[in-house]
Amino acid sequence: MTMSPSRTVELRHPRQVFIGGEWRAPSTSAAIDVIDSASEAVFLTVAEAGEADVEAAVAAARRAFDEGPWPRMAPQERAAYLVRGADAWAGKAAALANSWTMESGTVHGLASSAANSAAAIFRQYGGYADSYAWEEKRTSQAGLPALLVREPVGVVAAIIPWNVPYSLMSYKVAPALLAGCTIIIKASPEAPSAPYLFAEICEEIGIPAGVVNVLAAERGVSELLVRHPGVDKVSFTGSTAAGRRIASLCGDRIARVTLELGGKSPGIILDDYDLAQAASSLAWSAPLATGQICSSLTRIIVTEKRHDDLVDALAAAFDRIKVGNPFDAETQMGPLATARQRDRVEGLIATGMADGARLAAGGGRPAHLDRGYFIQPTVFGNVDNGSTIAREEIFGPVLTVIPAQDEAHAIALANDSSYGLNSSVFTNDPERAYRVGRQLRTGTVGHNAFHTDFSISFGGFKQSGIGREGGVEGLAPYLEAKTMIFASAPAAAR
Repeated sequence: MTMSPSRTVELRHPRQVFIGGEWRAPSTSAAIDVIDSASEAVFLTVAEAGEADVEAAVAAARRAFDEGPWPRMAPQERAAYLVRGADAWAGKAAALANSWTMESGTVHGLASSAANSAAAIFRQYGGYADSYAWEEKRTSQAGLPALLVREPVGVVAAIIPWNVPYSLMSYKVAPALLAGCTIIIKASPEAPSAPYLFAEICEEIGIPAGVVNVLAAERGVSELLVRHPGVDKVSFTGSTAAGRRIASLCGDRIARVTLELGGKSPGIILDDYDLAQAASSLAWSAPLATGQICSSLTRIIVTEKRHDDLVDALAAAFDRIKVGNPFDAETQMGPLATARQRDRVEGLIATGMADGARLAAGGGRPAHLDRGYFIQPTVFGNVDNGSTIAREEIFGPVLTVIPAQDEAHAIALANDSSYGLNSSVFTNDPERAYRVGRQLRTGTVGHNAFHTDFSISFGGFKQSGIGREGGVEGLAPYLEAKTMIFASAPAAAR
């Protein structure tokens, strides 16, 4: 079946960049064609920013931070802009849902909640204006009155990925703005729509010039931002390989950095938990965003005596997943985002088969779809935890089932990874879930299902990143602590 783009994404200024509070022509005539992942057709073209645009964006953000009103406002004043921004997302709901579906392959039923989710993030951070401890009274060791104050870190470069762009953008932008930072958003060339829509919102709500700047560009521009001496902090979501490069560049100039990177997250199925129920839960979560979620449970660990039964249950459940047009209400899984990503997933599937893992379900392209970056939901059994498909992040709907000797061995296998982003423990005993979960070296531990919750905190151990996003924990990276010690107390320290 051949598909053509069935929706549009209306942007007001797709051939321009948003710098210094205005839409302006980019420095070059280069453009980025955005591809519909289900039809492989171009549905949008946006300006490709160049080096001169990066310089202009940093200068605008620098000027807005050093000279403008934004960092000098009270947090409550900045929060009022966040609340207005939250309200404005409602007017972008259709465009945001269509763009996420077409750019990344997410089914439209899930994508339709995007605007509400973005609004909730902005409202959550707006609410911290009154509850966060911006200033705390202290006493110095010498007995003098003191304050511990928290101030904005400065100019932030936010580098946004293509898989869930609206959410990952919001969890960088909202806390940065509340903190008093100014920001340059570097949109992914595969998925620029959400940042462009947010730029329109900034224009609508009258956010001061230069506080938010938006441009789309290829990856070389990201490095220009990371290296730029006018950027105080980099916030990046993407691959661990790119994160290593960014961390090294930031380290050279001691720039602040937050990295939300890859995962190879384990789900431990303990012997008291029903296998059919576990398979059903995993078959629900694996197709979300076509498996293009860094925290997906992709290493499933179960005792040897139950391994084959779990693999069979997963294979049967995965075979029932309906793959197709992501705008069809009956579709459970759409395409991968790009041809490059499908090539990577297919290559790793081939590696798994060559290494001797048992292919129990999927492994190829759906026969009924001759266009689009589709892949079948795939299950491997008898996977060695040291093999490539157990070690590398596949970023697609591919599960690896790994046999363990017992509970202790399952925990050891789960922790034997360079990643440490997410995990889950499947057991009927919540005390056992707590005990096992405390032994897992991951940023999140779920119980009986795939769980993440940015509203609390999200991030990883080991090579899954540095720092946290979401919740109060996600505000701290955009602030610097300052100690003030007084000979006699000002009003704020009394």
